[in-house]
Amino acid sequence: MGSETRMEDLLKREIPFEEDEDGFILMAERGGGGGGGKVVGLVLVDIVNGFCTIGAGNLAPAGPNKQINTMVEESVWLSKVFCEKKWPIFALLDSHHPDKPEPPYPPHCIVGSGEENFVQDLRWLEEESNVTIKRKDCIDGFIGSMEKDGSNGFADWVKANGVNVVLVVGICTDICVLDFVSTTLSARNIGLVPPLEDVVVYSKGCATFDLPLHVAKNIGALAHPQELLHHLGLYMAKARGAKIVGKVSLGS
Repeated sequence: MGSETRMEDLLKREIPFEEDEDGFILMAERGGGGGGGKVVGLVLVDIVNGFCTIGAGNLAPAGPNKQINTMVEESVWLSKVFCEKKWPIFALLDSHHPDKPEPPYPPHCIVGSGEENFVQDLRWLEEESNVTIKRKDCIDGFIGSMEKDGSNGFADWVKANGVNVVLVVGICTDICVLDFVSTTLSARNIGLVPPLEDVVVYSKGCATFDLPLHVAKNIGALAHPQELLHHLGLYMAKARGAKIVGKVSLGS
């Protein structure tokens, strides 16, 4: 066992958290969950080629990645369920112009490159009437949903669809997912996103990237161990007030 693995195991023991034992049940009659028949909306965070498709860009996986593959598979399954039921989906797509860098990250998801588009398995969402797509040019999807007139596309979507609960999946668990979840919870706390009540994060539907220490040193970057940072992202989301679930199922 290497020193990196021992440190990861130690940190996970020191900062454990529990997922909701019952998971999250989508009530089939109207997209409600949590046993109360509340309206649930699905939020997809940055499930784009530039973060998920092998070799697609500076921040894409270099080879097969089980955590990212699982995230995509679970997101596709949930998207199909929501589209079959015509339940609301809000999709955030990281999209940048080349003259607007996003430090500390290298150029990624540049408009026109193809990196900024849905992964192939989700391209069909572009034709679905229940899907709202928002291209964002910053890490935090809530901030990226701000419009020039001061309105917020995400908050408007919540209000228009009467969403009480958002179910969040996507990438990266500890970066874009965490930032969106944290800001949304803060906005909820001060009444900026009525009628939103709860934010639920599906752990298997989230993923982050892997950059081992030895690779990071060679390219002058910060190390980013995937399993540990995924754990920390979920931990911090729960610390902010999100509900973390390890399974999602359909109820009757």
